[in-house]
Amino acid sequence: MVCQGHYGKRLELTPLPRQCYNNRVINPQERRIETKPWEPDRNGLLLVVSGPSAVGKDTVLDALLSLPGEALPAPVQKCVTTTTREPRLMETDGVDYRFVSAARFNDLVARDELLEYAEVHNNYYGTPRAEVAGARAQGMDVILKIDVQGGRAVKQKMPDAVLIFLQPPSLEELERRLRGRATESEEDIARRLLNARKEMAQRPHYDYAVTNDAVEAAVDTIVAILRAEHCRIRLGPPNA
Repeated sequence: MVCQGHYGKRLELTPLPRQCYNNRVINPQERRIETKPWEPDRNGLLLVVSGPSAVGKDTVLDALLSLPGEALPAPVQKCVTTTTREPRLMETDGVDYRFVSAARFNDLVARDELLEYAEVHNNYYGTPRAEVAGARAQGMDVILKIDVQGGRAVKQKMPDAVLIFLQPPSLEELERRLRGRATESEEDIARRLLNARKEMAQRPHYDYAVTNDAVEAAVDTIVAILRAEHCRIRLGPPNA
């Protein structure tokens, strides 16, 4: 292209390459499922639920899992976490947690059989990788009840995971619930309240925050999140 300069000189300008702003830019870190508009996503969601001790995670998730199938957008399954801690009263091995020795837990880590693992309150917790992948492949929404360390680790490995932070109405209410369990000493309660403040500071890394003031309302909110996520347009290959 030729252009007339300010002093009468003819300037030769090299044309810039045309830019197209209509091309979709794909984030290489986004590992989501691309389907045709008429083909629904057959893979289940991965839902991570975290929150401080005594916030009511088990109560809320038990209520969610007890809902009839027609109340949910897809079948829901809770992934049973593996832990080295001792079982509490009324907890069942294989239902509430998989209780293992420290040696067995180290063996699972060495074999890369855990999607994530972390130390919490001087005990180790981990998520079995194969169980998550198998359930999702069958179209089930898988729920992981894990701490904030584990939640962030899962998000790094599986960016399509949906992270929900379950929070108490206040720290005062959280302390009341902790004392109501009558399972911790004063030292344990103080440590858990301190950890709760640290955990709540991690909320910006989560996708949603749900306040557990009333169990039914918290469950309704999580169901709404599941419905919204099933309507989300997902791009990129699935992560196994």
